[in-house]
Amino acid sequence: MARKKKGDPISGWINLDKPYGITSTQAIGKVRRALNAQKIGHAGTLDPLATGVLPIALGEATKTISFAQDDIKTYSFTITWGESRDTDDMEGKIIANSDQRPNLDDITALLSKYTGNIEQTPPIYSAIKINGERAYDIARDGNIPELKPRPVFIESLKLLDSRKDEADFEMICGKGTYVRAIARDMGVDLGCYGYISALRREKVGSFLAIDAISLDILCDKDYISARSEYLLPLETVLDDIPALELKEDETANIRNGQALSFISRPNFERLTKVGLGKKESILSLATHDGTPVALIEQERAEIKPVRVFNILNK
Repeated sequence: MARKKKGDPISGWINLDKPYGITSTQAIGKVRRALNAQKIGHAGTLDPLATGVLPIALGEATKTISFAQDDIKTYSFTITWGESRDTDDMEGKIIANSDQRPNLDDITALLSKYTGNIEQTPPIYSAIKINGERAYDIARDGNIPELKPRPVFIESLKLLDSRKDEADFEMICGKGTYVRAIARDMGVDLGCYGYISALRREKVGSFLAIDAISLDILCDKDYISARSEYLLPLETVLDDIPALELKEDETANIRNGQALSFISRPNFERLTKVGLGKKESILSLATHDGTPVALIEQERAEIKPVRVFNILNK
């Protein structure tokens, strides 16, 4: 007999304001217990010393985590000048130092180098795998992992304030960008070294820090109240893709993994009305009575299920 899973099969998102000093894994463990959730995951790891938006997926929403991971993110952070640290943040050991300090003009002139499509070498203390082993595990063993530069996209990098020993920035960037690497590389370019001394994620797609719930408040509620007040719908991360409302028989077929043909004129017009029916393949959301049914792939007059959601009607 199969062992019953602990917790309830609830689905949706929690916009968590991750506190300072705990890992993302520790944070989702606390959320799981607070909501008595059966299945949970998160979109985009935050270092223990970072705070801010940590989107947490529950139940069937875990099937949409990639959408949140791929979303544009906004960070505010402080770089402290004069030291290089092995982790590229304040937690690491000092490996080099300098008496040089950049002036305002030096910093401002450098910002354009770090915007647009650039190549970035991840920090040696990162979760990137090298021959099946995490880079941070290699570094902790006293070796230096060989990490190659990777393409990342930075939409904007703004200097917010500059003081003698540190400066504050805001960055809007795409997936895979390491803020710690920005501090490391800017410090080298400015001839003074640098590391991250404060980091906050302000935004992940539609998840905003101003709307995020603190872990203390969430854990202070009973799980029924917490779900009612803070659980966001699964489709929160799907608001920028087309949505097609299905009929009852169509819903049953999609749930059973069958493709649907919308070749008749009335049905094809249903596709075009929501921006579908084009020649190229488009990923979209199928719903029934407002409830997510599946992620579907559409090509011309045919749609087929990609990921089916096991959610009862609202």
